[in-house]
Amino acid sequence: MKLLSRIEEIILISIWKLGESAYGMNIREEVIKATGEKWLLGAIYGPLGRLHKNGYVKTIKGEPTPERGGRAKVYYKITSEGKNALSKVQKINSFIWKDIPRFANDQ
Repeated sequence: MKLLSRIEEIILISIWKLGESAYGMNIREEVIKATGEKWLLGAIYGPLGRLHKNGYVKTIKGEPTPERGGRAKVYYKITSEGKNALSKVQKINSFIWKDIPRFANDQ
């Protein structure tokens, strides 16, 4: 299993947190909340495609709606492989940060 990139990690966590309502726009909003940075929707879909290709998420097609011009939303759901990848990253982060002193708040 290869390591997730930081944006893949953030997107995968966002999908897990959003549960049944994880689709492109909602994932983007969650990433914006998490990072405090503006993200174009297109910047989310590249990593989402990689996560899907690697088996970390699966897609579920919703029903077409008139407000979307008859197009269906594509929902994302984390797979067991995705959960395993997040678990690995969490362990690595815990280990690598273990002996780092706290940052001073006044810097």
